[in-house]
Amino acid sequence: MNVYEAILTRKSVRAFKSEDVPEDVLKRLLEAARHAPSANNFQEWRFVVVRRPATRKKIAEAACRQSFVAAAPVVLACCAATSDHVMTCGQLSYPIDLALAIDHITLCAAAEGLGTCWIGAFYEDEVKKILGIPPDIRVVAILPIGYPQDPSPVRKNRLPLEKIVRYESWESR
Repeated sequence: MNVYEAILTRKSVRAFKSEDVPEDVLKRLLEAARHAPSANNFQEWRFVVVRRPATRKKIAEAACRQSFVAAAPVVLACCAATSDHVMTCGQLSYPIDLALAIDHITLCAAAEGLGTCWIGAFYEDEVKKILGIPPDIRVVAILPIGYPQDPSPVRKNRLPLEKIVRYESWESR
């Protein structure tokens, strides 16, 4: 599968098979994250890989009781060792850098036949306590990973390019 196919077929998966994710596949996903771009090459991303069912269940509870999180054979706590670096554009770098790394993972997962679901509905303090994450590390997202129960493609409702793209200035289309 090429990157364009991965982009078009990636979907948020909330029902997983019990089949485990092989270690070599997981390593490829994490390598993809490691190769993401980052501001000033800070590489602030950090990942906690969770496979134990009891821990995944606790994380699902901290993720607003979203039980499908626990059903995934792998859950990543996507973290940032923050520097509070603000880029010239006025944005903090760590959430953007981590988003790029997570997107690399989600696209590579799609190419591997895996499903993911970006989770932002969780209580960071609870996840940090469950996983023993230090206070200076931010948990930015939770990412369940596994083989989808329904691998069929989903139709995505996306705005047409004419609605989202402008050329040369905001006023022009």
